[in-house]
Amino acid sequence: MYKSTIGLEIHIELNTKSKMFCSCANDSTKRYPNVNICPICMGHPGTLPSINEEAVRKVIKTGLALKCRIPSFSKFDRKNYFYPDLPKGYQISQYDKPLCEGGCLNIGGKDIRIKRIHLEEDTGKLIHSENKDYSLVDFNRAGIPLMELVTEPDLNTAKQTRKFAEELHIILKYLGVSEADMEKGQMRVEVNISLSKNELLGTKVEIKNLNSFRAVEKAVDYEINRQKEVLESNRKVIQETRGWDDKKEITLSQREKEEAHDYRYFPEPDLPPLNLSADFIAGVKTEIPELPQRRRERFLKEYSLDKESIDIFVSNKDLGEYFEKVISELKNWIKENKELSEDEEKRLIKLASNYTTSDLLGLLKNASIEGEDFKITAENFAEFIALIYEDKISSKIAKAVLEEMFETGRDPSHIIEEKGLVQLTDESEIKRIIREIISNNLKAVEDYRRGKENAVQFLIGQVMAATRGTASPEKVNQILKDILSGK
Repeated sequence: MYKSTIGLEIHIELNTKSKMFCSCANDSTKRYPNVNICPICMGHPGTLPSINEEAVRKVIKTGLALKCRIPSFSKFDRKNYFYPDLPKGYQISQYDKPLCEGGCLNIGGKDIRIKRIHLEEDTGKLIHSENKDYSLVDFNRAGIPLMELVTEPDLNTAKQTRKFAEELHIILKYLGVSEADMEKGQMRVEVNISLSKNELLGTKVEIKNLNSFRAVEKAVDYEINRQKEVLESNRKVIQETRGWDDKKEITLSQREKEEAHDYRYFPEPDLPPLNLSADFIAGVKTEIPELPQRRRERFLKEYSLDKESIDIFVSNKDLGEYFEKVISELKNWIKENKELSEDEEKRLIKLASNYTTSDLLGLLKNASIEGEDFKITAENFAEFIALIYEDKISSKIAKAVLEEMFETGRDPSHIIEEKGLVQLTDESEIKRIIREIISNNLKAVEDYRRGKENAVQFLIGQVMAATRGTASPEKVNQILKDILSGK
């Protein structure tokens, strides 16, 4: 039985207004290449970098959220290597004195230890021609603040590795330190993985630049199986760097790595060391909001929601905040209108959760609930839920009303009144319509009496059409079956 040992190196572009060591705009998605550049980020002779304080704060904020130690002393170093997209011929990074040390992130009940989080500048971007005769360089990304998080080799499975990346992604969004859009390269995952049959670690293989959670899981799964096949055929796993082919879903060798590269680190002579006071660190700590795990626990305790709903509200922070505003409005409605039992209140909250995570989320699609185009106030949505709870509108009417609310932002009561969608609650009128439907559909009635249950659904559909969806399907179903059985 082979044991897989996995460690991660994750690069995250910070969302500061300017680059790490100059005043150029931090916008790597600029349409035109080489626009956000200056002599400093291009490494021209005689230029002097200066430290972006906001980038330092964002790294420390991330470290504190992940239970890291924040040393009082930190410094920047030069990491020397040549690559075409590295304008200086070296990268300003951190070596032996990073901003954050230690820490952990709990995944599935296991603490995955974090070795360090440090701050550096990003490189430029190479654009290769289709015929591979030449490559172009875009330096808009060069100098953007880049946070690197390195874990200890505590991960063991592909699913666990994906979960770590997903949870970190949510935390970064909550902290507001990065957009972390993997498709845009704002969060890039590198995996170090080895297989062994004993306590000793096997030969480490690195998989570079994974840009989706799916790619992370698939690449780890593939590499575990690939290394297993190599070992079972009595061959040696080669220490190398591999890339991921998303179309073929395989890893491909990029270069062998027999020993560690000598980057000739030395302290950056143009930047002062950082002496971080306890007051400065404490000030950053006050900026940390409620984090995902705390929100999960609170939503379970306060609202008694199922895990699936909680996961939606946690992964979509804005939606979760909107839901809580709706619940606040509903509690005001309870106080003003009636006293509900604890079970009834839970049912009301569950109803609000269901409509938020299904119908409303479906209407939103890829739009943001905080965007200018979203028009439904929490007060109007709470009124909408109350109308459903009191059986004043059916589920079919509710769907039409919600769509109108989404398009116009109008309150549900006015929409219902204007369109004549008031719930039909008169039981004698419902019975009259049902008897009329039965007399016009005797074949369906006969089919039902022969045991064909879908005949009932046909008759219910006819009744709902006759009432323009204003009758409760549940009530129609009950009355219809009573009449058919002679009650």
